[in-house]
Amino acid sequence: MVQAGDGRPVGAAVRAMLSAMEDVADRRSSPGRGGRAPSTTRTRVLDLVRTRAPISRVELAEATGLTQAAISHAVRALLDEGLLRETGDREWTGGKPRVMLTLDPLARCAVGVQLGADWLVVVLTDVRGAVVARTRVRGARLHQPEAVVAVIARQVDVLLRAAGIGRGAVAGVGLAVPGTIDLGAGAIAVSRSLDRWQGFPVRSRLGAAVGLPVVLDNDASAAAVGEDWAGRTAGATTTCTLYMGAGIGAGIVVGGSVYRGASGNPAPLGLMHLHRGTGSGAAGDAGPTLEELAAPHAVARRARRAVAAGRRTAVRLSTDADPITDFGAVATAAVQGDPLAVALVEESAEHLADAGVTMVNLLDADSVVLAGPSFSTAGSLYVAVLERRLRAELHAAGQHGVRVALAAHVADAAAVGAAALVLQHDLAPRRA
Repeated sequence: MVQAGDGRPVGAAVRAMLSAMEDVADRRSSPGRGGRAPSTTRTRVLDLVRTRAPISRVELAEATGLTQAAISHAVRALLDEGLLRETGDREWTGGKPRVMLTLDPLARCAVGVQLGADWLVVVLTDVRGAVVARTRVRGARLHQPEAVVAVIARQVDVLLRAAGIGRGAVAGVGLAVPGTIDLGAGAIAVSRSLDRWQGFPVRSRLGAAVGLPVVLDNDASAAAVGEDWAGRTAGATTTCTLYMGAGIGAGIVVGGSVYRGASGNPAPLGLMHLHRGTGSGAAGDAGPTLEELAAPHAVARRARRAVAAGRRTAVRLSTDADPITDFGAVATAAVQGDPLAVALVEESAEHLADAGVTMVNLLDADSVVLAGPSFSTAGSLYVAVLERRLRAELHAAGQHGVRVALAAHVADAAAVGAAALVLQHDLAPRRA
């Protein structure tokens, strides 16, 4: 056997050297909250405990390939911070019993805000991403941004008091918004549903109102991070989260890191032109967008046309022709088996599957999550259509399957994911 100068096998010596180098890099990382530099060992240990707890130090070393010394150093620091705790359980393997580790759920919490035209959702989650408290109030469409920010700040205070959580345990506030975002300015750049918010510096204004750090992202990316942080996509290499509220977008997570593209605005699926038009002009040639075919307002429009044409149905449409209310009525009737409603939802699902299958094949994804308030009632019908289409059209079907599932908190997925963004940023930041 080839040995190093200290008598250890060369392979073990190299691993020890790499672990030592990693420890040095970790110690040089900033320990400050809100601006922590990525610490590889810390991140890996936290991720494993978060997704596999209870777990022992030996199992952490085996899973990471790091030395026992490096693991012990990282675990001790996390125990001192109060993020980890020993469960009191022991795993007996014939030698010294292994002490099991888990997260202390309330050692760190985060607030997530889902900013919508019709509803605002505010959640408080623990360090694992489990919802501790939530509230829902009317949305941001009809009010000035300053007034809505004040409402959010009051709701955050209400949640913290109700849960008995002090601000010292709160890592920050995550804000998930629809539309195109300007990460540099901390603002919504373009939003068809929230035009009053375009250019408003919501990140800084909300931070001043709540007295906590604020992280801004689009709703689809936030929802994707939330599913990953909660461990619901564990084992997947690449996950595509299809998000449908008033519009349609996608969030992409690869190897535990969200894909942001050049500006933080990846995969605006709703703007895709999937079917060529028949008109002679440029607009006709482009054809309808995915949102014009599959989004709630498209389903509501087709429902009204069908009812006006005399189709028999149990769907009861709103008197004010509100598309979100009408879509909800169609979705409810669909899960109850109304033939017209089922046909309308399945037509929407087929159009969405055109984009979903394309995304899966482009990314070679092995996991798809459906998230957003528009999946809250008839989401299972959309899942069934997408599963069927993937069985028939998956390019790499001979190499792997694709798991399709609804998000754990499907209607509030962006709010829960926004809180997860804060926790990830504070506790286990990913390298750029």
